[in-house]
Amino acid sequence: MSRRRIEFGDFQTPIKLSNLVTSLLTELSIKPHIIIEPTCGSGSFLISGMGSFNGAKYFYGFDINKEYIQDLSSKFKDRKNIEIVEQDFFSFNWNGFVQNLKKPILCIGNPPWVTNAVLGTIGSKNLPEKSNFQGLSGFSAKTGKSNFDISEWMLTKLSKVLNKSDSYMAMLCKTSTARKVLLHNWRNGIEIDDSRLFLFDSKKYFNISAGACLLYMSFKPNHFEKKADIYSDLNLQNRIATMGIINNELVADIGSYKKASAIGGFQYYTWRSGIKHDAAKVMELEKVGDKYKNGFGEIIDLEDTYVYPLLKSSDLGNDRLEPRKCVIVTQKNMKDPTNTITKKAPRTWDYLNRYSDILLNRKSSIYINRPRFCVFGIGDYTFSHWKVAISGLYKNIHFNAIGPYEGKPIMLDDTCYFISCKNEKEAVFITQLLNSPISIDFIHSLVFFDAKRPVTIDVLKRIDLRKLATELGVEKKDINCLKQSKNISDSQTCLVFD
Repeated sequence: MSRRRIEFGDFQTPIKLSNLVTSLLTELSIKPHIIIEPTCGSGSFLISGMGSFNGAKYFYGFDINKEYIQDLSSKFKDRKNIEIVEQDFFSFNWNGFVQNLKKPILCIGNPPWVTNAVLGTIGSKNLPEKSNFQGLSGFSAKTGKSNFDISEWMLTKLSKVLNKSDSYMAMLCKTSTARKVLLHNWRNGIEIDDSRLFLFDSKKYFNISAGACLLYMSFKPNHFEKKADIYSDLNLQNRIATMGIINNELVADIGSYKKASAIGGFQYYTWRSGIKHDAAKVMELEKVGDKYKNGFGEIIDLEDTYVYPLLKSSDLGNDRLEPRKCVIVTQKNMKDPTNTITKKAPRTWDYLNRYSDILLNRKSSIYINRPRFCVFGIGDYTFSHWKVAISGLYKNIHFNAIGPYEGKPIMLDDTCYFISCKNEKEAVFITQLLNSPISIDFIHSLVFFDAKRPVTIDVLKRIDLRKLATELGVEKKDINCLKQSKNISDSQTCLVFD
């Protein structure tokens, strides 16, 4: 793919698709006075809008690409009710521009499908001014959660511009982006009367594999509807679910959630993610006799001191519970010094030093100013011999009780989530609770399966194990596990409820 297409997320909309979109919007009975395509490119939506909305009086097309602007300007040179302007979206005064336009406005188009991280990697300047517009804090602001599609920033900006006016927005984007924009708008008091997501096949129209949709929002003063119908295609007849906000949290399927909501509440254990090391070829090993083989195919002789059995997401997702790999864990706690390895396991220290160019150049900011060869996502809980674990990557929701292997606790990679348990009995009991039909239904109501990581800690911590045990009629058994648990995330909360 060309650098330019990457930098500008340049996936021009086929006229067939833009026609489907404008036809759908007419079925929603919207009647815009003005149509704006803020990143117009070749102008598909302007062309389709002219054919679909006879009542529209004026059209505006903006784009940063001079070639697109020149082509469109020549194409519409005989029309007096259309203005085509070369303009950088991020430097334009959208508030001032929209404020003086007659309403209702339809803001329509296909903004860039590219993330800020990708643009940063290629040194692009086609970025908004840096700000924590998502409102993230702490670790989330430093890591993957702070990565966003450029279209997310654009749609959030346009939502603020159109707020408190009788206007509409209809934009093609990733479904994950659409959800983030809606969640942001709902939580920040944007006045929306109607929201809908219409799924479509991005492979068919753009030859890319990504969950995609048409995000539709109707802005209306003093209306705060916090739900959105989801359709399987660009057709009003095929509604499949309704997502929305319940108790300030996003729910994938409101109907299913209400049926299983009795088990929602407080977490009695702290859910953790597995070990993060960002150097799989160095840190993950296969056992070969009494030695190990790394990802480069090198056979190495290491002490067993810092080597632990490992299960990855693919193992949990396919019920392979006997470890096929091992992982080097250099610390018991993230603050532990690592130079103690020199005396306890000198061969291991020599091995790590041989690959120091990889380990010391890991890009994530979490490794900055931390001990040499450190890892992330470890604590006492990591070394618990019994855990209840699930893969975050698979659609088949299933929990497993994980016990020790060859006398050592099993480690999990950072795409897995788990809670640590005191013993086998506790782990098996909690696994049975979580694999119950009502628990699985509850999780399904919260999970968006087109996401790269459908199951998250944010979803898992919403399961109240005490309520779940009561729903299943095994609340007497839970006294021995839940009430006495040393792994409770908030002992004060649990004390109050006990």
